[in-house]
Amino acid sequence: MAGISTLLTIGNSGLFAAQSSIETTGNNIANVNTPGYHRRSVRLEEQTGLTYYPGSLGLGVNATEVVRSYDAFVEASLNSKTSDTMRWQSLYENLRGVDSLFNEANGYGISAAMNTFFADWEDLALRPDSYPSREALLLDAENLVSVVRQANENLQLLQYQAESYIDQEVGEINDLMGQIAEINQHISQNDIPGVSNANELYDKRDLLVRDLSEKIDIKVVDNGGSNLTIMTQAGQVLVDGQQTFRLAFEGPQSTRELTATSQYKGDIAYSGTDEFEYTVRVMKGGAISSDASGAGVARFEVSFDGGKTWDRGEDGQGYLARTDNAKITIRNLEIGFGVQNDPAHPEYDQLTSGDVFNIVPKNGLYWYKTSSSKENITPQLYANGQSNPERVTGGTLAGYFNFRDNYVGKYRDRLDGMVRALTFEVNRLHSQGAGLDKLTELSANYAVSDPDRALGSNSSGLAYGDRLQSGNVTLYVYDQETGELVSNAALDFSDAAGLQNFDPESHSLASCAAAVNLSFGGLLTATILNGKLEIRAADGYEFNVGSDTAGLFAGLGLNCFFDGSNSADFAVDLNVAGDTSRISTGHVNGAGEANSGDNTTALSIANLSKEKIQVTTLWEGTQDVNLLDFYNSLVTEIGADTANAQFSYKYQKALADDLNKRQQEVSGVSLDEEMSDLIKFQHSYTAAAKLISTADQMLQTLLGLKQ
Repeated sequence: MAGISTLLTIGNSGLFAAQSSIETTGNNIANVNTPGYHRRSVRLEEQTGLTYYPGSLGLGVNATEVVRSYDAFVEASLNSKTSDTMRWQSLYENLRGVDSLFNEANGYGISAAMNTFFADWEDLALRPDSYPSREALLLDAENLVSVVRQANENLQLLQYQAESYIDQEVGEINDLMGQIAEINQHISQNDIPGVSNANELYDKRDLLVRDLSEKIDIKVVDNGGSNLTIMTQAGQVLVDGQQTFRLAFEGPQSTRELTATSQYKGDIAYSGTDEFEYTVRVMKGGAISSDASGAGVARFEVSFDGGKTWDRGEDGQGYLARTDNAKITIRNLEIGFGVQNDPAHPEYDQLTSGDVFNIVPKNGLYWYKTSSSKENITPQLYANGQSNPERVTGGTLAGYFNFRDNYVGKYRDRLDGMVRALTFEVNRLHSQGAGLDKLTELSANYAVSDPDRALGSNSSGLAYGDRLQSGNVTLYVYDQETGELVSNAALDFSDAAGLQNFDPESHSLASCAAAVNLSFGGLLTATILNGKLEIRAADGYEFNVGSDTAGLFAGLGLNCFFDGSNSADFAVDLNVAGDTSRISTGHVNGAGEANSGDNTTALSIANLSKEKIQVTTLWEGTQDVNLLDFYNSLVTEIGADTANAQFSYKYQKALADDLNKRQQEVSGVSLDEEMSDLIKFQHSYTAAAKLISTADQMLQTLLGLKQ
């Protein structure tokens, strides 16, 4: 009886095992198209046998658990490659829009507009007195301004669009982290390893983790069950079991990292915006000053790529630490230091060598370790194109940030450099020229922050203060009625600083006004209004500008053709736009005459299209290049960046697709395989049922023997 009873038990275990396998196979078939589903199977074990005559006899099969087919190593590799793929995909898709903006094939781009602009100067040189030629030049100059500003505005719009994507992605990342933490909680409540595996929850969690890897680079530490930790590749924890850490997309801000011995109590002050971060490091400790340049003033250096390369100013000695009310200009920011001005603690106004201040003059990405403690993890590229490994480096988030800052930011920087060079060089020639009529007044376009500060100082606030040189400026004064030359002289600065010629390191805007008034008595009067210089002739007189070897009038924006200092504020001078006779075509000769038909200035400006001039950008520094060649190299660079992003996207996608295929080979559902298993388990079920039927017949035979 015991033997036949065992047969019934064995048959029953076989029925249950086959039934469980059939149900699991059916579930696989039903979920063949379910995203994130991993193939399931029933793990079967032989039940412990009995030592019995004629030996150890088995007791059947035990269906222990339903397990997923899953390769954790392949999944981790896939998540990494997914992050890389999505970074390059988002970058490529956005760069395609930039590439179309700078398509010069239609003949209506910036290159064509610049060619037309310089050709108009050549045409005007043939007919300096021609009003139609002057009107044509003015219209084409305004067209050049329009296409340049439109290009800049389009690039800005693309940056704003990228920011909207970033804001959306950060919200979705925080939501995904919350969902993963919630699933970890459910796993801790429902998962019994080896007995009742929460396979559905694991599948959902894996799918969410994969979605998270598309948006940000991650690494996963799985210690089993709900004990799952997700970090960025740099190590910032995003999810730790059932706890999450928030990401935030926040506005411009600054932080400080003072040395252990520093007693500085102030902060760094700045104004302006930029696509690049500024790391300010004190090179030489000392005081903070509004104007002093002695040995006791602190000096600092600036890095735009996280400390890989450093800018120490033109002299290589570092920038002087200025007070908040005397900020110095570095690229697009004005930087100063807040001061306590506490007589009892003068050390508070002292900076110590090694003090570091970080300025993020843009919207950035921050990781909150606690509600009050955060870390800047904004994606950052070094000058060599490598990602800062301590920040976010992958996913669509990195792609959007790289596009906004390192690509569009770089293009705008180069466009600004070109416009700045074009504006100053045209103005340098135009400001020394003469139009059809003499002048009775001039008002400057560019203002200073302090009229008593040296114009060449980087704290003067003058847009082109760095382009000024030592030299002289000559003015000619005429009788308005007769046209006769009354007076001419180079501006005498000796009363202001003991130097007759202009020196940008010594002379201020107040010095310039004093020099005009000193040199021409009551014939010309110079005043300062809102930080700008104004020159007016006395009643009955008029004047012209002669040679200007210092570039002073161009630097101040007097008698200029263009206005502005970057592609956003680039414009035609209002005086020229309102009166084409103000367009300088000739010059004042040695006899003090500005003759009709003189084309000296027009030819000089036209020749700029063939000459090399100084263009300054962040990464290339200052270089002597032809303007048209420089712009064409920008167009080429955009095309090359787009092609490189496309290649990198396709390459990373191929690797990710291969890893996904390998995972599918392990965990994917194959209908052919499932149908084969279904038949196999069906036969097993039938055989187990036959075993039970046979055992029943044996039992009936034994029972029949008793009758």
